[in-house]
Amino acid sequence: MINYIWFFMILGGVITSASKGQINLVTEGVLKGSEQAVLVALGLIGIVSFWSGVMRIAQDAGLMEMIARALGPVARKLFPEVPSHHPAMGALLVAMSANILGLGNACTPLGLKAMGHLQELNGDKETASNAMCTFMALTSSSLTVIPTTIIALRLTHGSASPTEIIGPILIATTCSTLTALAVDALLRRFSKKR
Repeated sequence: MINYIWFFMILGGVITSASKGQINLVTEGVLKGSEQAVLVALGLIGIVSFWSGVMRIAQDAGLMEMIARALGPVARKLFPEVPSHHPAMGALLVAMSANILGLGNACTPLGLKAMGHLQELNGDKETASNAMCTFMALTSSSLTVIPTTIIALRLTHGSASPTEIIGPILIATTCSTLTALAVDALLRRFSKKR
């Protein structure tokens, strides 16, 4: 679906510039955008590598396991249909811990692994289970304590204080996570009544 959206946005830009007789603006925009993308990517490599290394050290030091243990009681309440000793619960806890630590690159494969385990427990393979929906809502709302990627982007663009966004992001992601959990609980009740 997203491919269609991008296609129509590009097509709209080309048609608009052609109708104004300035098709050269498309080429200039593509070249400038490509140049900016390369500059941002190069600037991010070092910063993301640094934060990934720091987070890897934290992971090796047992920080993610400590967070996972702390999240255990909460996860058992959020995912009552997942047995506490099933590999799905461990995968859920590790993925949620990575999300909290802002490990965006690590969250995707961990989240896919957790979804795979949840699918094993799913009775109806054609429909997402309640646990899968709850996990998706939590992952999408993404409570984040250390927003490493945003800090890296702010550093790349010359921010004088790239970490000043930690507080507002913590507040915003807490609100989004609480909202996601409230909507998830409401939809579960609604689906039980049907």
